[in-house]
Amino acid sequence: MEKLKMHSPDFTQENIAKLAGLFPNCVTETKSEDGTVKRAIDFDQLRQELATAIVEGPQERYQLNWPGKREALLTANAPIAKTLRPCREESVNFDTTQNLFIEGDNLDALKLLQETYLNKVKMIYIDPPYNTGNDLLYDDDFKEDSETYLRRSNQNDVVGNRLITNTESNGRYHSDWLSMMYPRLKLSRNLLRDDGVIFISIDDNESANLKKACDEVFGEKCFVADVCVVNNLKGRNDKKFIATANERLLMYVKSHDFSEYGLDIPESMLGSYKEKDNNGIFRPIELRKRGGSDTRVERPNMFYPFYVNPENGTVSLEKSDKHMEEALPIKSDGVEGRWRWGKDTALKNIDSLFARKVVALNKYNVYEKDYLESDGEIRRIKPKTVLSGASYSTDTATKQYRALMSPIDFSNPKSVAMIEDLVTYSTDPSEHIILDFFSGSGTTAHAVFSRNAQDSGKRKFIMVQLPEPCDEQSEAFKAGYKTIAEIGKERIRRAGKKIKAENTLTAPDMDIGFRVLKINSSNMKDVYYAPDAVKQGDLLAQVDNIREDRTPEDLLFQVLLDWGVDLALPITQEAIAGKQVFFVDGNALAACFETGINEEFVKALAARHPLRAVFRDAGFGSDSVKINIEQIFKLISPTTEVKSI
Repeated sequence: MEKLKMHSPDFTQENIAKLAGLFPNCVTETKSEDGTVKRAIDFDQLRQELATAIVEGPQERYQLNWPGKREALLTANAPIAKTLRPCREESVNFDTTQNLFIEGDNLDALKLLQETYLNKVKMIYIDPPYNTGNDLLYDDDFKEDSETYLRRSNQNDVVGNRLITNTESNGRYHSDWLSMMYPRLKLSRNLLRDDGVIFISIDDNESANLKKACDEVFGEKCFVADVCVVNNLKGRNDKKFIATANERLLMYVKSHDFSEYGLDIPESMLGSYKEKDNNGIFRPIELRKRGGSDTRVERPNMFYPFYVNPENGTVSLEKSDKHMEEALPIKSDGVEGRWRWGKDTALKNIDSLFARKVVALNKYNVYEKDYLESDGEIRRIKPKTVLSGASYSTDTATKQYRALMSPIDFSNPKSVAMIEDLVTYSTDPSEHIILDFFSGSGTTAHAVFSRNAQDSGKRKFIMVQLPEPCDEQSEAFKAGYKTIAEIGKERIRRAGKKIKAENTLTAPDMDIGFRVLKINSSNMKDVYYAPDAVKQGDLLAQVDNIREDRTPEDLLFQVLLDWGVDLALPITQEAIAGKQVFFVDGNALAACFETGINEEFVKALAARHPLRAVFRDAGFGSDSVKINIEQIFKLISPTTEVKSI
């Protein structure tokens, strides 16, 4: 039931609505004197609509702009004083897994990953809010300079207050959505390898704005496709005017060095590979062009004769024997058609062509041999700009989710098959990294597990999800899952167990674990970032600059972030001279955060020759040990880089 307005009419907004009906291109969003953003009329554009000559106004330029764009750019570039705290109890195979699940604001996560994963991610898939009027958006309020923002970011955030509902009545409906997406896209591009790719699911509501934003961030030349994903063949009849049957999938590459690996040939298509010659199994594909632009008039250079040896069906572009018969691309209605290939391509691939006579029409058809295998492996195919099939449907995705997760409900999970196809197409079985920073129920992780099980792959994932509160009336909440992040983690656990159980023979060593890391304030006290703010009377209390509630493992992960060391490397612990030491990836890094560090311990650790060594600044037993530590390492392990926190 609608509520009464309880105020007099707002004639300004009514007039704007009337003008929007006549001139929709004149409606914009603008910032008022008090800094708020509201719906308004572009008067320069309106004057031009009502004029018969060019109206003078601000200099025109081709660009995407909105109120808050500069703040969004500043948000992307501003540093933060946060860290990732490990959570062993929620992880699976914490010490050995190479997969990550990061819980927290994805903008913070993308900033924290910049040092470690710069130019290392092969594929990104995201399914962001579609901004349909009821979606929750990140509330990125940035009104400070970088230094103030850095200090404030060291405070604990109340994650439940990070989301806002963006209704259509909001004056900055599109601006808020763009301000949320823009910095995240910019930061994600930094993480992509030069041969990397990003896929973004979206619907019609923001697809135009998303494409313009991506054109600006990734470059227009790096746009590959606007793919139509048919996920509801019956159509959604609740939509006005037309029953929507699809969503969109935007694809951009980091550069034209992008390497793609193709899709598996579907089983329905394998049955057409029935013929065989000395080169292997093949299916015949007619060389005559079918469909649009298929006549000689439209492409005259692709109308030319082949000459067929009637004894064995081999073809040539030259009539070397008087018994050879001519084959032309004539359509069944007698109209002159054309071939799919020009003469040069036909000459280059002449050995893969053959002809067969159609007796009823007294003519020859020319075919290309499409082989099932290439270089001893089953050939891959390119995906099409329309992805369809039962496995892509929302109904199938929901049924698969419920079969695994019931009674933990989740609205409109993405299709595992669709994302698995993207993984198959974009990555090979080696240790490629796949990132999803709107991971939701964890479909992308599920798809990575599924693909790795099929080809014994070593692909790794990084999932990022805000602990968005579940509806207290939902079955998930009643089952004990308070946030979307908890649902995602549980799905990954269940999917991993199920897939490994089904593939014990083919993938016995598959990594189905994940290391849970939670975004939190820095391990360092405020004095670390603002030492000039400490008063003389507080100096003794600030001797140790590390927060009291932090564990040695917390400190280790902040060191990994700061040093740019892979967060998924294996971690072991050993006791050396009575002190507990973390070793990351064997000898890549050695870290000891205990107190009472003495020269005996330092010598024993240096004898292990780690690439890097780090200690707690307040952990040295005396000033002389702190002074001598670098000299000890120079003598025993001169290649070790030594630091303290």
